[in-house]
Amino acid sequence: MGSKEIKQAGLKVTLPRMKILDMLQHQRGAHFSAEEIYRALIESGEDIGLATVYRVLTQFEASGLVKRHHFESGQSVFEINQGEHHDHILCVDCGRIEEFCDEAIEFRQQEVARQIGFELTDHRLILYGHCTRADCSQSLAENGKEHDPKPEPEKN
Repeated sequence: MGSKEIKQAGLKVTLPRMKILDMLQHQRGAHFSAEEIYRALIESGEDIGLATVYRVLTQFEASGLVKRHHFESGQSVFEINQGEHHDHILCVDCGRIEEFCDEAIEFRQQEVARQIGFELTDHRLILYGHCTRADCSQSLAENGKEHDPKPEPEKN
C-alpha cells in the first residue's frame, strides 16, 4: 500500500500521509493511537503535528485505508484495513492487543443470528483478559509479581 492507494482514495499524496501510512503498514497487526503515531514520528525526526496526525487518520478511515477501533480504554486505535475479518483480544493490564480468527466462533455467531431471525451484515468480537506473559508490564509493575488468574479465597 502506498501512493497509488492514497490517490485511489481521492487524497493528495503528501509527506505526512506517506509517513503515517508507512508506519501503519510496516507494523502489520499493530494497533496505534494517534498519540503513539505522533510520538514515533517525532522520535524519527519528522516534523508532523499531532493535529495533522489526527486529520490524516480521519481521512484514511473515511476512505477505507484504515480501521478505527474503540476499546474499553476509551482511546481510539488504528490499523491498516487488510480487508480480512478478524477479532481482537485485549490485555486489561498493559493494553496489548492481539488479533485472531477462529472459524468455529465465526460459524457459531452465524448460527445464533440465524436461530433468532437475523442475517449478520457485520460484527465485532473483543475479548478482554490478563496477559499470562511474563513481560506484561502493567500486571508486573502494579502487583510486583506475575498475575494469578485464580482469585484468592475469601478469609473469614
